[in-house]
Amino acid sequence: MQTEGNSLRIAILDLYAGVPNQGMRCLRNLVQAFRDHWEADVACEEFEVRQTQSVPDSSFDIYLSSGGPGSPLESKGSDWEHRYFHWLHCLERWNADPANPRKKKVFFICHSFQLACRYYGIGEVSKRKSTSFGVFPMHLIQDGRAEPVFGELSDPFYAVDSRDYQVIQPHHNRLRDMGGSILCIEKERPHIPLERAIMAMRFSAHMIGTQFHPEADAEGMSMYLRTDEKKKTVIENHGYEKWRSMVEQLDDPDKIRWTYAHVLPNFLRQSAEEITGTKRN
Repeated sequence: MQTEGNSLRIAILDLYAGVPNQGMRCLRNLVQAFRDHWEADVACEEFEVRQTQSVPDSSFDIYLSSGGPGSPLESKGSDWEHRYFHWLHCLERWNADPANPRKKKVFFICHSFQLACRYYGIGEVSKRKSTSFGVFPMHLIQDGRAEPVFGELSDPFYAVDSRDYQVIQPHHNRLRDMGGSILCIEKERPHIPLERAIMAMRFSAHMIGTQFHPEADAEGMSMYLRTDEKKKTVIENHGYEKWRSMVEQLDDPDKIRWTYAHVLPNFLRQSAEEITGTKRN
């Protein structure tokens, strides 16, 4: 049953395939914070996509699709990916129908972002030469500076990046036809002759995504990095300085804390206001 009035239904699509993670905890916390602020009923349901092939129907208003481990290429042809892409197709059809005034809003994160780029054919998804792991600057481009979801972010702003894959070589004509745009790209590295990855994109008027992790909260990430096991892993793979730098940057109020407090909260609030026609301070 579709929701009406100021009530909202939110679906979280869990793509972590049962792997322990911080992402789902962070998404739950962000939805709870939004629920506490929104002065109407907000229901939230989670769907485990990769292990149980569970996807939401089109009765929800807002969809948050998580990051996850593994390759966004090797799942081609899998049953779970087929169901995931069918879910996405159903939302496209809903949003394209003028008889449906309450449009469906979607936010793709990291692994989901890469899958969406593959699905829409708007960028090349490939394996990186090395893992990107840390707190990095994200550089806004023209459309990103005008993007309401990125309102109040500096240029550059900082975000947690954790991936072995990337989206590069955008197909601009395809993206333009969809009504989308590239919002930001990864840090410039003049000494490395590699194309910079697309780090955020508006796919359409109702769908947006990031290849970084806007849901990462400083407190949880800091505790996670300070565990003996994770500290050892980061130091072995990236060096002590990378570990120390990440911990320090997590404590900076203008970096991860700022991104966490604005990107997804902006998306949730703006989506809710557009869906319901109700403004909130």
